Amino acid sequence: MSEQKIIGVQFRTVGKSYHFYLPEDLEIEIGEFVIVNTARGKQIGKVTRKDMPLPAESQDIQPVERIATSRDLMLKDMIRQKEEEVVKKTEQFLLENDQYDGVKVLDAEYSFDSSKLTLFLSYDNVQNFNMRNFIREAAPMFQDTRLEIRQVGPRDMAKEISGLGACGIEKRCCSRFLTEFSSISIRMAKSQNVSLTPSEITGICGRLRCCLAYENDTYEEALKLLPKRKKVIQTPLGEGKVIQPFPLSDSVLVDIPEVGYREIKRSELESGKMEEKKPEVPIFEAMVSENDGDVEMVSLGTNDKPEQHSRPRRESDHGQNQPSRSKRNNRRGKRTNNPTDKPEADHRSNSQPGSTEQPRSKPSRRSRRFNKTDNRKNENGK
Repeated sequence: MSEQKIIGVQFRTVGKSYHFYLPEDLEIEIGEFVIVNTARGKQIGKVTRKDMPLPAESQDIQPVERIATSRDLMLKDMIRQKEEEVVKKTEQFLLENDQYDGVKVLDAEYSFDSSKLTLFLSYDNVQNFNMRNFIREAAPMFQDTRLEIRQVGPRDMAKEISGLGACGIEKRCCSRFLTEFSSISIRMAKSQNVSLTPSEITGICGRLRCCLAYENDTYEEALKLLPKRKKVIQTPLGEGKVIQPFPLSDSVLVDIPEVGYREIKRSELESGKMEEKKPEVPIFEAMVSENDGDVEMVSLGTNDKPEQHSRPRRESDHGQNQPSRSKRNNRRGKRTNNPTDKPEADHRSNSQPGSTEQPRSKPSRRSRRFNKTDNRKNENGK
């Protein structure tokens, strides 16, 4: 007798995969839809895995009834539209009744033959919520259907709503690939030396973040090889107390009374000798060594002033077509010291009309002072 194959069937997107027996006369591929019998009635699901391992409790595993046809897929889309209408009706019903203030409807699910309807509600913060009264009052809205209520936790609520994660990721992990929620404890955060501030270790759902379990096994295996915190150990530098283990760097921080705080590797503890640490190469030197071309070496952190290289000033440094102060002084001195230079014509000249003499510009203050001394010398000579 050949062994029966077990496949995984998923009923919701990014949902849990359930085990089902595959009959010998059926051949299916991953991604196809099948009709199966469940505790909630007949359901249509998607095949996610083939040749799954046999679970511990194999008595509740049901066989696959048949492969879904095109008509079944059309009926599945029609059922999904009915479920959306049920959610809207339930939301309106909760708004009209004040006694159900705080109760939120998350989703609705019909069985494949529409004989059973399951409402997923969230009422963690609602006191004195009576489920029987709710079913009694809401059942008349959905006739010819058996109504059931399922309570949804904050994690399932956050998964269904989706959105931005607490770490800044565009879509939360639970909405992208987490099919099941594993148990998370505060011990995981302590072993990974994560800050225990609630805002840093809790997610949008208000529970501990699921990502604390991603690398927990690696940290646990690394911590087994290191001495525990507050343990007195013998090191190459003397006896000291372990302050903090570092599992990723395979070392511990030890408080040695005569030396102080020192980070010592596990290999140094086992050999009893300190390893020679290579000098750290600055980043800019490491970058220069990788380049083979001509590179100008620049020393950083020195007190020597760099050599100043004179360069010609450009006119764009002080405005376009604007001479510097030294050039203006040189030009002014040339005009006053050279008597052969002819002054430029001034439009405010007092020359009489019709005279052949060209108009003179107004003499500068320095030239007028020189003219006064020349006149005094001439008067004294006379």
